[in-house]
Amino acid sequence: MPELKIKNSKIRLVKGDITELKVDAIVNAANTQLIMGGGVAGAIKRKGGPAIQKEASEKAPISVGEAVITTGGELQARYVIHAVGPRQGEGDEETKLKNATINSLKLMDEYHLKTIAFPAISTGIFGYPIEKCADIMTSTAKEYLNGETEIEEIIFCLFTREDYIVFESKLEKV
Repeated sequence: MPELKIKNSKIRLVKGDITELKVDAIVNAANTQLIMGGGVAGAIKRKGGPAIQKEASEKAPISVGEAVITTGGELQARYVIHAVGPRQGEGDEETKLKNATINSLKLMDEYHLKTIAFPAISTGIFGYPIEKCADIMTSTAKEYLNGETEIEEIIFCLFTREDYIVFESKLEKV
């Protein structure tokens, strides 16, 4: 498992199912209405139960690049952070993805949480290229950990081997 140490924190890659991780928070690649349909959101909803969607619906809508935190329901993670990434072609995608990542990390510090797992935000139904996603998310995470933070570990949890390999190559260059 590739790992990058930054000050008192680390960034790590995991291939697998984000809903199975024992971390303080997992990130849901959300839409602006915070409706948990398919993909990562659907898996979180199925395994975490209705409490997550209920709380998310009360906090909707949010803008692209923003993030909100809800219970983790029946998941092993205590919380779910719902971050809205950009749709490919909507414009200014890089800034929006960077903001979704930063705003998720800011919620971690606000709630004094130590461990977080991200999926590859916007690369599913939103169509954002995995290479660009990996580049933006890994560099943003590194930059954030170089500042003042209580976060001990950021995990990028990739479902496919192909996505894992892309993130691995980007993490080595960060």
